[in-house]
Amino acid sequence: MSKNFSLCLYNLLLPIGVLCMLPGAVRKMRQRGGHWRDLVQRLGFFSTEQKRTLAALPTGQNRLWIHAVSVGEVGIATKLMALIRRERPQVGIVLTTTTPTGYALAAEFAARQLGHVVVLYSPLDLPAVGARFLEELAPSQLVLVEAEVWPNLVASAVGLHIPVSLINARLSPRSERRYRQLRFIIRPVFSMLHQVMVQEPEDVQRWAGLGLTVDRVHHTGSIKFDPQGAAPDPVQVQSLREVLGQAGITPQQPILLLASTHPGEEVLLAKMTQRLRQKHPTLALLIVPRHVERTASLLEELRDLGLHPQRRSQVQSSSLDLLIDTTGELRAWQALATIVVVGKSFLATGGQNPAEAVMARKPVLFGPHMENFQALVDLLLTRNGAIQVADVVTLEPRLDALLKDEALCQKLGDNGHEVLAMHEGATAKTMALL
Repeated sequence: MSKNFSLCLYNLLLPIGVLCMLPGAVRKMRQRGGHWRDLVQRLGFFSTEQKRTLAALPTGQNRLWIHAVSVGEVGIATKLMALIRRERPQVGIVLTTTTPTGYALAAEFAARQLGHVVVLYSPLDLPAVGARFLEELAPSQLVLVEAEVWPNLVASAVGLHIPVSLINARLSPRSERRYRQLRFIIRPVFSMLHQVMVQEPEDVQRWAGLGLTVDRVHHTGSIKFDPQGAAPDPVQVQSLREVLGQAGITPQQPILLLASTHPGEEVLLAKMTQRLRQKHPTLALLIVPRHVERTASLLEELRDLGLHPQRRSQVQSSSLDLLIDTTGELRAWQALATIVVVGKSFLATGGQNPAEAVMARKPVLFGPHMENFQALVDLLLTRNGAIQVADVVTLEPRLDALLKDEALCQKLGDNGHEVLAMHEGATAKTMALL
């Protein structure tokens, strides 16, 4: 199938997809602090202030456009941008993101770059919108993070002779099977990419089978797993340590961190924590829900269990239970934790990324559903760098054993860190290829 036919079919189906997703997208926008004026910008219409900040960026070969959809991808992008800005200070970067939470994190990074990074919301992938963005941004390259290959945008860039690179790409066996089923549509789109940089060696052949020649697929390792620059901001860690102090949680107390939890998991794991406190009465519980807009309902659910949770943003008295209602702090919270349990792995499918907790040399445990990170999970389990359990019933005795044995915690954390050391240098390799 030709590129033009693929784009035509995609654009015929696009209105149906937009209509189906629109109610949920509007609801999430409101819940996460988005504004209708952001939609205007996403259609390619820029304010006078936005045009002014773009005009102040370096031009020509010294201007990049990097797109990262949400918080996780923005974290990868900012890690890469920090290295680019350090090694190539003459480069200016436009960073686009899709979600309000991703935008807030990106804006925080940009504020430290003294005008060399401009943050915008990403274009909707409608015909002509991407071209309008490209004309206004005038980048020398378009860099997409992980999986954001939007056909109209990529086609517009290629039409303007702007190379498009996909970085930190991952392709699970499940996604590969789905793509192959639709390869008559997918291959012409992926074939337009200038290069793809993948996380695992086996990903090279997977991507090469989707319309790319092998010479355009490069194994760089994972930027997110790269230990370089993985340490949390010490100022942020100290600030959060003070928050713990306000809640009466001392550095000597064990802290169980539930990271990126999904609906139902908080109550299930909180009940388990109550049982663990019969043996470990000073055990503190920190819950970081994947979506902070669930904070109010979570507080009620936890109080119904007999817990006394406080919002991280409103600590007023001593409590062993802290509900994190702020974003962009997970890495620092993991640095302060004793043990980390990964969410979306018990009651949902796919799991969340355990890499940052592992890089913090923390003992990391997760449930049976880690399908989205299977390659990393298999590697960690093979090297005894993490623990996977079948359910919460099995999780409880494993946590009990770790809480009783500091040396066991340290060994598990060290093993995991050694596994991720295999990705060392991924950020620098990616920058070099760009």
